[in-house]
Parts: sequence; C-alpha cells; structure tokens
Amino acid sequence: MLKATILLAALSALTSAIPCRRSTLTAAAIEQIDPDTSSCANAPAIAPGECRTADQAVPYIAQSFATYGVMTPGEQAALLALMLFESGGFKYNKNHYPGVPGQGTRNMQSPEFNEEYAKSLYPAAQVQAAKAQGDAAVLDLVNNDQDSFGSAAWFLTTQCSPTIRQGLAAGTQNGWAAYLTQCVGTADTAERDPLWNKAVAVIMGSN
Repeated sequence: MLKATILLAALSALTSAIPCRRSTLTAAAIEQIDPDTSSCANAPAIAPGECRTADQAVPYIAQSFATYGVMTPGEQAALLALMLFESGGFKYNKNHYPGVPGQGTRNMQSPEFNEEYAKSLYPAAQVQAAKAQGDAAVLDLVNNDQDSFGSAAWFLTTQCSPTIRQGLAAGTQNGWAAYLTQCVGTADTAERDPLWNKAVAVIMGSN
C-alpha cells in the first residue's frame, strides 16, 4: 500500500509539473518524423501484411496514449521514436532479424513482456491456452493493430519508474538514454537518436 501511494504521488507530481498535451496526434505529424510511413508500397516481402501507414496507425497510437495516460509531449515523442525504430517505420510487427519467436508488436517486446501484456488484456484461460502453443501464439493474441500499437504505452506505464517518465517528459537526451538503458533494456546507440530528435521537434515543438 505504501509503495502504491508513493508511486501515485510521484505520477501526480509528473503530471502537475509538466504541461500536458491533449490535442489529437495526426498522421501528418508521424509522417514528418518518418516520411516513409506515408505508404506501404515498398513493404518488405519477408513481412507480408505487417506494414501500416501513419494514417492506419495514428488512431491506435492516440487511443493508447489516452488509455494509459501518456499525455506529456516528451513521453509521446519517445514512444513514437521507439516504435518507429523498432518496427522499421511500422513495416514490421514481428522480429524477423534474426527471428525470435514470440518477439513483436510495434515496440518489439520480448516474449516475456508480451505474455504480461496479454494477461492485462485477455482472460487468464485464453492466455494460458496460447502459451501452451508457444510464444508465437501469445504474440498473435496481442498483434492486432489496437494491441500492437498500444504495447509501447503499456510498457512505459507499467514497467518504467516515475523518474524515467519524468526524464522523457522533460525531453532531454539524458532522459531518452535512461529510458532506453534502464527501462527498455537496450543500448543507447547513436542510430536511435535521429528519430527521437525529429519526434521531439514535431511533438514537443507543436505543443
């Protein structure tokens, strides 16, 4: 109970200290960040049916921000940058390189987190039945468009600390790096920065 109270207090401080963005995310904004999301004409043959355009993705992403309470521009920018990088501009929703069974959604969650995510959305018996068939079946549960584009917001709000969220909300390089290394669990490599820089400029700049 004490831990929950402290967490709620920290999140309250976050939302009160950082101006909230409540305007609707647009496909045009996503295309400014990654112009390739305007079309699936050159979708990779290895991933048939996985590509989504910004127009197709935006309602699900916006819904996930509302559902999970991701309202600060800095957090929204970070999640967009992560999804765009991990999915190759929304071209993939499964890991094809090297091909890890069960790893996927638009932020390329590991099978472990996809199982946790599925449990938050579906009856336990349904998740257990999928798990009995393997990690790929669990991924299939959460790889519809609504769930797949919602996983990044779920992960941020359930797996990342208030301190990480505050860093993202501030829109700082250090906050972005901490999110990648201390919460997502990946390396803070230079190749990730261009999308984040563009997302910050578009999402935070328009607020």
